[in-house]
Amino acid sequence: MNDPVADMLTRIRNAGRAGHRRIDIPVSKFKTEIARLLRDHHFIQDFKVLDDGAHGKLRVYLKFHGDAPVIKEIQRVSTPGLRRYVKARAIPRVKNGLGMAILSTPRGIMSDGEARRQRVGGEYVAMVW
Repeated sequence: MNDPVADMLTRIRNAGRAGHRRIDIPVSKFKTEIARLLRDHHFIQDFKVLDDGAHGKLRVYLKFHGDAPVIKEIQRVSTPGLRRYVKARAIPRVKNGLGMAILSTPRGIMSDGEARRQRVGGEYVAMVW
């Protein structure tokens, strides 16, 4: 697997469309921070880091509104082959503020709103709405 973050986002997208309530993903600190950000902004219900004896798993509990998943779309923007960086003044607004951009900054993984408040730019990892 060349891009573990894209794999995580694809698993979340596919599980939501298939109506699954939870999914298991190989764990890493970066993916855990993305899951924390999604939980804090109410895109997922919760997540847990499970120890399976080997590397561990990240269990993500998806959030639904009726029968429809809360996450309508989740896309990887910056890829290993083509990194996308944004300055603090050029951070995009996703769906006019209804969505969220995920940025990897020198101060950690944060949403577009947090990065604007702290006036810090970074790698434009993904967008969610």
